[in-house]
Amino acid sequence: MQWPPWSSKPSASDQVNSRQPAPLEDPPDKTGWRDYVESQNLISTLILTTTTLVLIHVYRNYLRRIPQVDNIQPGFFRRRSLFGRVTSVGDGDNFRLFHTPGGRLAGWGWFPGRRVPERREDLKSRTIHVRLAGVDAPELAHFGRPAQPYSGDALTWLREYILQRRVRAYIYKRDQYDRVVATVYVRRWLIRRDVGLQMLKQGLATVYEAKSGAEFGSLEHKYRRAEWWAKKRGKGMWAMNTADFESPRAYKTRMNSEDRAK
Repeated sequence: MQWPPWSSKPSASDQVNSRQPAPLEDPPDKTGWRDYVESQNLISTLILTTTTLVLIHVYRNYLRRIPQVDNIQPGFFRRRSLFGRVTSVGDGDNFRLFHTPGGRLAGWGWFPGRRVPERREDLKSRTIHVRLAGVDAPELAHFGRPAQPYSGDALTWLREYILQRRVRAYIYKRDQYDRVVATVYVRRWLIRRDVGLQMLKQGLATVYEAKSGAEFGSLEHKYRRAEWWAKKRGKGMWAMNTADFESPRAYKTRMNSEDRAK
């Protein structure tokens, strides 16, 4: 109220009472594009995207299970290795591998759903056929052909050495029989052993001889020296008389010639 009434100037109390708080503005309905280019948002987005891509790469290359030879990408040969359990040994120089990428660290053997099947029907179409690189074991009897001497010994030795064991196979190529040719390692008494090299030392295989297609990695010199060592000491098949000895390569060549003649 003005006092005196005839005054045209409002009193101080009226000025205070007439002051009203300014109305609050409504928050914006949309986020401006500037919010997305702030450093914190950019860094978070970059970290999330990079982490996702890295996890996808690790899974595809190291943790994805490969059930059969057909599922191996061409880029894996000579660059990757396969870790798994040997489920069967069919000959003196080849076997079946159930791929368990990551091993026990990835849950294989103890985590639910990550166990190697034991029944033969459960393993069908779920294993990789592996051929030992650089070695040739005596041939078993098959396709009407007689067995070579020491072929049973080679098969028995290989079964005892790797069957149901975890091995690592460094793969080189796929051969004409849909097998993966690989140098294979197994741990025996905490020491990593080259399976093919041990067979040569036991005199139960020869160095693989072929006009083309032989695979050794970088181990040919070591393999030939092991064969020489076994031959000199008369180990395994080298205990036979020289006149009776026939290498696996010579045996297969002779059998093929006889088949063509028939």
